[in-house]
Amino acid sequence: MGREDQIEEREVLDSIFPEEITDISDTAYRISIALDVPENDVEETEQPVLILQVTYPADYPDVAPELEISAPPNAPKHPRLDVQEDRDTLLEALQPTIEENLGMAMVFTIVSALKEHAEQLMSERVNAVHAEKEKEAAKAEEEENRKFRGTVVNRETFLKWLEDFKKEAEEEEKRLKEEKEAEDKKANKKAPAKEEKKMTGRELWERGLAGKADFDEEGEDAMPPVEKMKIAA
Repeated sequence: MGREDQIEEREVLDSIFPEEITDISDTAYRISIALDVPENDVEETEQPVLILQVTYPADYPDVAPELEISAPPNAPKHPRLDVQEDRDTLLEALQPTIEENLGMAMVFTIVSALKEHAEQLMSERVNAVHAEKEKEAAKAEEEENRKFRGTVVNRETFLKWLEDFKKEAEEEEKRLKEEKEAEDKKANKKAPAKEEKKMTGRELWERGLAGKADFDEEGEDAMPPVEKMKIAA
């Protein structure tokens, strides 16, 4: 057992992953795992790839293989999967699969489980993005609908509205009154005071005021001189 099982499993894996598997030593190799991105992901990105490194301990498969997860060299950081940050989470997710398959060749099962967990992790993150967008859209729609619904009218809101309305009306009336007073004051300053017109001698005579005022003899309306009346003998 042990080493014979390892060699046999390695040959089977070579037929399953002819392009994806690369030997490091007699007891270690790497498998490249291409992940499928979620169909509902609106962000277009390159297909993410994980590198699973497997090392056989002497007692494998009675004990767990040594596993390491990494990203391909110079691979860009994927927005839905960060291998450096997600490595421990993915390795922990593989523990139940390893425990269930102790004593049997398990690398193919581990590869399948790793692919499933990584794709599930990406799907959850995409769904979270959609949920946040839907939440923001619902909030914006609620704000828009609130403009048309207005405020619910009850006794309290009506009295508050009436108080505000009266206050605004009083302030408007006060403002108009102050503006009118200011305009009247400005108009009085501009208008010259009317000078009292002096009546002419003719006007005084016609109004019977000839004896109460001096006549302007040089004016064209001055009273004509009165000749002495002659009394016949």
